[in-house]
Amino acid sequence: MVSKRFVLKRLLLLVPVLFGVASLVFAILHLAPGDPARIILGQRASTQQVEQLRQSLGLNDPLYVQYGRFLVDAAQFEFGQSYQIAKGQPVKQVLVDKLPVTIELALYGQAIGLLLGLPLGILSAVKQDSLTDHTTRIGALAGISVPIYWSGPLLILFFSAWLGLFPAGNRIGSTLFLDDHWILFGMQLPLTGIITIDALLLGRLDAWLSAVHHLFLPAVTIGVYSMALVSRMMRSSMLEVIRQDYMRTARAKGQGSKITVMKHGFRNAMIPVITVIGIQFGTLLGGAVLTETVFGIGGIGTMLVQAIGASDYPLVQGTVLTFALLFTLVNLGVDITYSYLDPRIQQ
Repeated sequence: MVSKRFVLKRLLLLVPVLFGVASLVFAILHLAPGDPARIILGQRASTQQVEQLRQSLGLNDPLYVQYGRFLVDAAQFEFGQSYQIAKGQPVKQVLVDKLPVTIELALYGQAIGLLLGLPLGILSAVKQDSLTDHTTRIGALAGISVPIYWSGPLLILFFSAWLGLFPAGNRIGSTLFLDDHWILFGMQLPLTGIITIDALLLGRLDAWLSAVHHLFLPAVTIGVYSMALVSRMMRSSMLEVIRQDYMRTARAKGQGSKITVMKHGFRNAMIPVITVIGIQFGTLLGGAVLTETVFGIGGIGTMLVQAIGASDYPLVQGTVLTFALLFTLVNLGVDITYSYLDPRIQQ
């Protein structure tokens, strides 16, 4: 069991991390060139109009006043309205609409990486220096080395253009898609924002199959890198574990090799791998920017790039802090999983 004190301690440690990220984002955006008021009104606006807008936005206040106001708003998850990308729309609403797209892509990519990476890593370690081991290691090295902006178009060319098995973009079929929302039962019903889950909740198997069909190539593209890293880490960890004395003792007692590896070796070998999985999730969120661009999926990653280019400061601040919050929560989950696999960590 994981103690409540351990979880509470880890939760309290998230506060200074998020505070540091918020401070860093505020400093970088205020040091960046450009006037938000001028960006909102455009280059043809008069100086008087720009000055009035600066006054209404509080941009003429001392820096420490703006900083304090920003921290209070950030603690309430209020970032104001978007300047450019979604003009006049609250940043919170924009994040609610776009974040599920990237999370869905990252989750499925991570799932593919784990489903392939863990068994390949174990198999490679058990059959060390065999043809299987060499093939797996070469595949893992290729998966780490190949960039997403090359592997994505290659998968589209092969599976979509040549074979015609999967669509080249979008999240769901065109008959179920309209204005960034999917149409189920003739209504716009973005329940969770994750299409595959919403389709199952509404009992629409056709929508679920369409979503899976469209998301397969993007998930594979983003999952290949995860698979490669997880398999390499799993191999190294398993090689260290299977040489331990307790593994030889279990084999000496007559226990089968497969049971020994899975019952005694897998749990201990997973401890360092969990770290990689947690860090990898943050990497997948960043890698989703390229994947979303290649496959035409309008997620939060693509929106962040557009917001930076348009100097949409509220949207940039909200998106970066949301990424930071997700990453810290994932690491909290990693710490809890640690303590479950090895109760000595809580001490």
